[in-house]
Amino acid sequence: MTWILWLLAAACVIYYVVIVIYSGFTTSFSFIWMVFAAACLLLALGWEYYMKHKDRVPLWLPVSVITFCCTGILVFSMVEILIFTGVASRDTSHLDYLIVLGARVKEDGLSKSLKSRLDKAIDYLEENPGTVLVLSGGQGEDEPVSEAAAMRDYLLFNGVNERQLILETRSFSTVENIAYSRVAIEEDQARRKAYHARTDISMDPGIYEVIEEKPLKIGVLTSDYHVFRAEQIAKKWGIPDIYGVSCETDPVLLVHFCVRECAAILKDKLVGNM
Repeated sequence: MTWILWLLAAACVIYYVVIVIYSGFTTSFSFIWMVFAAACLLLALGWEYYMKHKDRVPLWLPVSVITFCCTGILVFSMVEILIFTGVASRDTSHLDYLIVLGARVKEDGLSKSLKSRLDKAIDYLEENPGTVLVLSGGQGEDEPVSEAAAMRDYLLFNGVNERQLILETRSFSTVENIAYSRVAIEEDQARRKAYHARTDISMDPGIYEVIEEKPLKIGVLTSDYHVFRAEQIAKKWGIPDIYGVSCETDPVLLVHFCVRECAAILKDKLVGNM
């Protein structure tokens, strides 16, 4: 057991170094791997001491530690099953609006996560040209422009019609992404209704059937590990019938993102965001 814990600690340190080299020191939540490494070292030293001095250690202490670790592994496994079960399993074609969630914008360009989401959005528009994209993301302190503006520039450069883009630049979290994007969609709908109301339509006399407006079909596009939380937050914040559209995650950072997302899901559930 001691050697296993030492190996796990070494693996955590190595993975942290890989993350820093691959994505930079500012990678969100990367410090957790050094925390894991320290925890494994403490557990290894504690186990070694316990095996040598069982008579000095009360039984409740190792039982409590083992129970805590097993519970953590079980919770993580259950959350990951929720994350990756049923990702984009519904028919997401012909959406009225597709909310594209932002990701970090670096000084030298888009992050890999954001570029992957935008490439997926471009592919989606090619198959569903009637969909309007809501580009959601504000400007962080270390970002040269807002995420929404960076997304717009990338999409325009790749031939997307600007009339298909709505910018939402006030959000700094997934909850705000969804909430402000919903407001942006409602404002766009109000503008469209006002425009049609001003348009004169000549009709011959007769009896006409009034057709009720169909419900809007709204989706959210984000990385595959993030779809579950985005959908649950949308359902909580006024978009009950949300469609998830996922893009692939960088394989080097996938494990890190899964760990970070597990913590985010538990936090959002605890504070009532989902």
